[in-house]
Amino acid sequence: MNEPLLRALNRMRGLILDPDVLVKAVASGRQKGERPTWRRAELRYVDLKAGRHLQVTTYDDTQAHTANHAVGDAARDAVDALLDEPFGNWHVDTTSQSHQVRVTKKLEAVVHTTDRAAPVEADRGHDRDKARLLPEDDPVFVALGISDKDGRLKPSRQAKYRQVEEFLRLLDSSITDALEKGHLRRPTAEDPLRIADLGCGNAYLTFAADRYLTSVRGLPVRLVGVDVKEQSRDHNSAVAADLGVAAEFVVGTIGGVALDPAPELVLALHACDTATDEALAQAVRWGAQLVLAAPCCHHDVAAQLRKAPTPAPYAMLTRHGILRERLADTLTDALRASLMRQQGYRVDVVQFVESQHTPRNTMLRAVRTGAPVKGGSVRKEYDDLVATWSLRPRLAELLAGQQG
Repeated sequence: MNEPLLRALNRMRGLILDPDVLVKAVASGRQKGERPTWRRAELRYVDLKAGRHLQVTTYDDTQAHTANHAVGDAARDAVDALLDEPFGNWHVDTTSQSHQVRVTKKLEAVVHTTDRAAPVEADRGHDRDKARLLPEDDPVFVALGISDKDGRLKPSRQAKYRQVEEFLRLLDSSITDALEKGHLRRPTAEDPLRIADLGCGNAYLTFAADRYLTSVRGLPVRLVGVDVKEQSRDHNSAVAADLGVAAEFVVGTIGGVALDPAPELVLALHACDTATDEALAQAVRWGAQLVLAAPCCHHDVAAQLRKAPTPAPYAMLTRHGILRERLADTLTDALRASLMRQQGYRVDVVQFVESQHTPRNTMLRAVRTGAPVKGGSVRKEYDDLVATWSLRPRLAELLAGQQG
């Protein structure tokens, strides 16, 4: 139900100015016909030598600006200045609830409030590098063997821990953005967000995603992990039982698994070679609203580059094996991004930490907008690139097979 905007913002103001309950507040987007000074603003409390302060980080188009305001008049002035900005969305997390405020075209407020499954404690540390979305002593890390039984991070598992943290940050920002822009349905307890992790393996990221979204974000989710190995299903099901997690794990190929109802969020993290293409094609077939895919290796296009003559004047790009492999990486993901755009997705290629199996560090983030590209420059650029390099992208073949 809509309510007056000032009333909703004043309620959020009270939560933001309470240093005992605020975990984090984020302002983003813009109201119809307006443009705020900042693209995004983040607010949290930090404990400094001079006492507790409200830390405000504002983002323009190129960089972030951080300022600390003492609790009291300085903090109130900073919050009031941001509330006066024509932001289109506010997300306010407290120790017990999560609040989403969306400003309508009529300048009214639509507010969604979700209770957390369990209260959380806000991190007041000033060193943002140490701020973790999930602490190293979280039960999920102990169950996965990333931390020891006393909750201390194992030295040999630090790289995996960093990978999980970076993934959660990308997942968090992607879901927040999709919810704010209406590209992703707001889940409820009766109808949770449906997530599928394709090629989940030992499900490190699957369990971390479930833990973060349910316990920290307070979002109801129904998560299914898919892997071709029965051993993975058995192992992951046992871990889920130990953690009391309702995630389901099934045995099946990425291209052959049948999930009903279809997932709204699809994850494919370090699926090898054309398995990433299988995952993207499945996501398109399901009509998934959000897709996060971190490719592992790109053997298919690399093999095609070795066999086909290199077009002029690019011979120097394929003369050396290492350069040819890197070119294959770039071409593969560029073509995948273009094909997903043609299927009605907005696509970003962002940086993601590498896994222990591959030095690749990119992620394709695709959000379904429902506006397929029928022709024009996007299709022409794709056709020209494929023709120039004599390539047959596996994703194109899969998508053509689905259409047929």
